[in-house]
Parts: sequence; C-alpha cells; structure tokens
Amino acid sequence: MQKAHILRHRLFVAAVLASFFLIASSPARAASKEIIELQAQVQQLLDNVQRIQSTLDSRLGVIQHLAEQTADDANRMTSTVTALQQKLSTQSDAISGKMDIASGQAQSLNDSVDELKSRIGKLDKTIQELQAQLQNVQGGSASASAPSATPAAAPAPAPLPQANGPAANGSAPTSASSDAQAPPLAETFQAGLRDYNSARYEVAAGEFQDVIHYYPLDDLSGSSHFYLGEIAYKQLKLTEAVKSYNAVLEGFPGNSKAPAAQLRKGLALLEMNRKEAGIHELRTLVQRHPQTAEAGQARTKLNAMGLKPSAAH
Repeated sequence: MQKAHILRHRLFVAAVLASFFLIASSPARAASKEIIELQAQVQQLLDNVQRIQSTLDSRLGVIQHLAEQTADDANRMTSTVTALQQKLSTQSDAISGKMDIASGQAQSLNDSVDELKSRIGKLDKTIQELQAQLQNVQGGSASASAPSATPAAAPAPAPLPQANGPAANGSAPTSASSDAQAPPLAETFQAGLRDYNSARYEVAAGEFQDVIHYYPLDDLSGSSHFYLGEIAYKQLKLTEAVKSYNAVLEGFPGNSKAPAAQLRKGLALLEMNRKEAGIHELRTLVQRHPQTAEAGQARTKLNAMGLKPSAAH
C-alpha cells in the first residue's frame, strides 16, 4: 500500500515538472495551444495513475484478506491438532492403565487355575485315601464275631486323624479343634493373591503365611512360599527371598511355580554379587525346565553376560 502511494506521488511530480518545462521552453506565440495539449496529456497521465492506484489497492486488499483467512485457518488447524493430541494422549494413558490391570488379572487367573488343578488332584488323592480307610474300618467291624463287642468297637474310626497327631484317645478332640480354627485353604490363598496383585504386600504375606502354617504339606503352601519370596524380592530383602525360593525348590519341586522360583533365586543371587551361585541356578533351570518361558529368560540373561546356557564340560 505504501509503495503504491509513493509511485503515484512520483508520477504526479514527473507530470507536473514535464508540463512546467514544456511551458517554459515553448515560444510565447504557440503557448496557448501547446498548454492545452499538455494539460490534456497531464490529465490523461493522472487518470492512468489513479487507475493503477485503484487496481493496486484492490489487489492488495484481496491479498490481505487471503492472508488473514489463511492465518485464521492455520490457527484453527493448530487448535484442532492440539486438541486431538491431548485426546489421543488421554486415551493412550487410559488404555495403558486398562492393559496393566487386565494383565494383572490374567496372571492372577492363570495362577488360580493352576492352583485349582493342583487342589483337585490333592482332593482326589484324599478321597481315595478316605475310601481305603473306610474299607479297612468296615472290614475290621465285620470280622468281630461277638455281638456284644460292637459297642466296644465303636471308637474304631478314631485312627482316621492319626496322620495329624498321635494315636492317643485324648488327642482326637484337640486335633478337631485345631482344624476347626484353620482358615479355608482356597479362600485364604486367593485372598493373598488379590492383595499381592494390589500391592498390599504386608496383608498378602500374612495370608500366605496362614496357608503355610495350617496346610504345610499342601501344594498351595509351595505357591505361598513363592509369593513370599516375590514380596521379599520387591522389598529388596534378597536373603529372605532366596530362603522362600529354596522352600519351593526343596519342599515342592513339582509345583507349577518351581521354574519361576529357580529363575528368581538366580537373579537374586546375582544381585547379591554371588555370581557363581546365580549362574549355577540359571543353568540348572535351563537343564531342568528347558521348554518354559523362565528358561528362555535365563538363556537371555546368560547370553547378556557373555556366558553359555549350559556349563562347559
């Protein structure tokens, strides 16, 4: 816009100067005719300048309008992109949180299924043992010849609880009372799993310890030892963690958590700077359970340390 004003001003000055010089140089006798022609030319020149100025103003206005419109569109697009980015970020965080929760629930469900399978096997074995004991009792009762001996033989079922205590007659009520106070096995273990997955480690540790205390020979006790080791590991109590993992490996070698216990034991020993012992545990895991996911992790760890998964002979 400013350039157009300058151009128009220069053209006007040039026209005036031209007319002045023409007037000054013309003879006096031809002045009137030439002045009229010159004035006509100057007027024409001024008209052209005004048309050019009008055209420039019009085009500059269009350009300015387009520039403003483009700037507005760019601002709106920037706002839209920013809003989309925020929305995507929020959705990504929400999806990530849901995936973490789902992963924890899936892991808990898998653990529960494994433990339920083990529990069903234990129950089947217990039922078979009870059936065998009942058959023995019934056989002993049938072998009695005197009818008067039947009342005396009534206490015969008492040997059933001998697996938990001595055969003395006075010990049966004590054992029954102790069993009555024991918490339910499956419910206690599941509660421990829920509290463990919710990071309520102190509560979960108490529930796993109850399982071990009241049901020391059950396979769920082996799993409880494993989770106690996991809690200690998370709390950086590595010595306690190794003890719990050892309880799984030595007392429950067939437990589904045995491979994981050996892997975690090896990693804990490495963190305790007991390198040779940790390497030995990882290699033992690869040898005992070569097809498990834990064995794959052990191989990865050994390879990262520049070692072979199997010891050199």
